Amino acid sequence: MGQKAFAAAILALLTIGIGSASAHHSVAGQFDNSKRTKITGTISKIDWINPHTYIYIDVKGDKGEVTTWRLESLPTAMLRKAGLTSELLIAGGATVTADALMARDGSAHLAWLLKLTYEDGHFFQLAGE
Repeated sequence: MGQKAFAAAILALLTIGIGSASAHHSVAGQFDNSKRTKITGTISKIDWINPHTYIYIDVKGDKGEVTTWRLESLPTAMLRKAGLTSELLIAGGATVTADALMARDGSAHLAWLLKLTYEDGHFFQLAGE
């Protein structure tokens, strides 16, 4: 299966599951759809836990300081159904660019993950745009 077909299949599976995910709480209640951001850094850790997974990205600043972003994502069951694993996502500590929604309450370095793009161009669309 080609990369585009694989990404489309993942998006379709995840979109189907988003309706059931919103039954326990609304993403829009915690994250602001009007405050999008792009974060580029290295994946340092993944918490593969329920009710949501968290992907941690270390972002190096201009002066060499490192800030860790915590990106909330879908439940592990939904990711597994789409064929994703924590090892596949972390990709050996890959450098990625994350498209995300900022926390509504202003929490620093916390966002909802929409899309994760790797240096080689492949990506995982984890939530709707």
